[in-house]
Amino acid sequence: MCFILFCANCFAIDNDTVLKSETGFVKHLEYTEDADSGNNKQIVDVVIKSGMFKGETVTIENILTGNPYYDILLKKKDNVILHLEQADDGIQFFISDIKRVQGLYFLLGIFVFLVLLVGKKKGLMSIIATGLIVCLVIWLLTPMILMGINPIFSTVLLCLLSSAIAVYFVGGLNIKSTSAVLGTVLSLILSAFLSVMVIKISRLTGFCCEESVFLYSVHPELNFVGILTSAMLISTLGAVIDIAMSIASTINEVFELNTKLSFQELFHSGMNVGKDIIGTMTNTLILVYLGGSLPLVLLAHNIDLTKFFNLNMVVTEISSALVGSIALVICVPMTAVITAYLLKSKKTDTNFEFDNEE
Repeated sequence: MCFILFCANCFAIDNDTVLKSETGFVKHLEYTEDADSGNNKQIVDVVIKSGMFKGETVTIENILTGNPYYDILLKKKDNVILHLEQADDGIQFFISDIKRVQGLYFLLGIFVFLVLLVGKKKGLMSIIATGLIVCLVIWLLTPMILMGINPIFSTVLLCLLSSAIAVYFVGGLNIKSTSAVLGTVLSLILSAFLSVMVIKISRLTGFCCEESVFLYSVHPELNFVGILTSAMLISTLGAVIDIAMSIASTINEVFELNTKLSFQELFHSGMNVGKDIIGTMTNTLILVYLGGSLPLVLLAHNIDLTKFFNLNMVVTEISSALVGSIALVICVPMTAVITAYLLKSKKTDTNFEFDNEE
């Protein structure tokens, strides 16, 4: 924990570079026509709810273009996010978006409640581990990449720390947890090499979405190909940890029932379980990518298939799904080998171990 806080402090980004926003409340609005563009617009009276202008009411024009992607269609009593800019005649306010985070709080509350209800102590440890991993991504990985540190190296470091936190917090400090961490990290390192090869062969640019273009406009110096590799690894990390822990736990349970089993027998036990896991977990990963790219899939009906399957965006999504699936498959034999070896090479009286079982 101290190491994480130290790294977060070292790589912290100056908050002065972040555009300031405030929250507001739509008190009144009316529709009219914009004289310049001819588009409809909303004249909105907004009560500011935060910051140095809290309590003041400002009138803001909200232009409606007719494009649902860009339009922010407001209603009375909506909570909004305000963007502030310094102008010659003072501070200007713009409506940046509708405040939507309350829906996330609702879902987060249900998630935490159910995890604690079903998982109890281990559920609590899982929530803490998840929170720490999110903090690692925000306050360690992101600043490292923005500072110009190699994205692949940064992501492998993140994977090492995240897998250790996720596994040791839930599984305890023991051989099965160590095996799961090693299996996870080694699988992802191999996947990193594979993703770099695919990116070079397919000549992917790293600009697979609108966010990449926006990021380039702010930080053109970044390694976007490396960031693409990082995204592939991070999106796979959770599933790989899940598989690695399942294989390691299975072999550990089998060994505890019969410590006379050989290395080969323990390895085959893990592989037999892994074969069942691979099919369902690979389907899960592919479906996650398909679900996230559903508009892209629908777009395929309006584009020539030869052109469609050679689009940078499409090849990037398919490559991500395949690299993730390969990482899952590699993880099974790798974790089985490591777990069987560590169990057989360690004496049965593992007094150093402790497990945080209930």
